[in-house]
Amino acid sequence: MTDNSSKGERILQREFGTTRRASAFYEKQMLDHLNPTMREFISHREMVFIATADSKGECDSSFRSGKPGFIRVINEKILACPEYRGNGVMASLGNILENQHIGLMFIDFFESTVGLHVNGTARIVGNEEFLEVDGLAKELKEDIQEPGGRNPERWIFVKVEEAYIHCSKHIPLLKKLDKKIHWGTDKEIYKGGDFFKAKDYNRSSS
Repeated sequence: MTDNSSKGERILQREFGTTRRASAFYEKQMLDHLNPTMREFISHREMVFIATADSKGECDSSFRSGKPGFIRVINEKILACPEYRGNGVMASLGNILENQHIGLMFIDFFESTVGLHVNGTARIVGNEEFLEVDGLAKELKEDIQEPGGRNPERWIFVKVEEAYIHCSKHIPLLKKLDKKIHWGTDKEIYKGGDFFKAKDYNRSSS
C-alpha cells in the first residue's frame, strides 16, 4: 500500500465528502510497485499514453506504441520505455530533463476495458547503459540489437511510485483492425501529412 495523495486531493475530498471513499481506494487499490498481475497486463499492451511537464509545470501528453510488450518490465519497480526515431522535437524527453515526474496510462480497449495508471519518476538512458542493466534478460538484449530491426535510439526508465486501476465503466470496447505500419518513415502520406492545415494557418492571427 502507498499513500502519495496530493494536498489538493485531500482538500477536495474533504470539501466534497469523498474522504472515506478515497481512503478505501488508496488502501485497497493503490500500490507502490507493479504486482504480478500488473506486470502481465503491461506485457500484452501495444500502446501507452505518457504525461510529462517541464520545470514550469506546462504539460504535454504523448502516445507511444509498438509490438505487444514493447514497454519492458525490468522488475516490480522499474519500467523501460523505448524511444524510437520521431519528429525530432523531443517534447517528452525535454520535459523529463527538466522535471522527472511522469504518468503512464495503459488501457486495454479490446478485451477487459480496464486501465492501469503508473506514476513515478523518469530518467533518460542510452542503449549502451541499458544493455548493462543488472538482470536484463538475454532475449531483450538480442531484441534491441536485432540487425535491420526497428531498434530504440534510447530509453525512458520509470521508477514506479504509484500503480492503480482505472475502472472499465466508461472505457469503450473497440475492435482491432489490421493496419500496415510504416515504422520510421518520413513520407507524409504515411504520417498524416498536414491533416490539421497548420501550414496554411495565418500565425500572425493567433
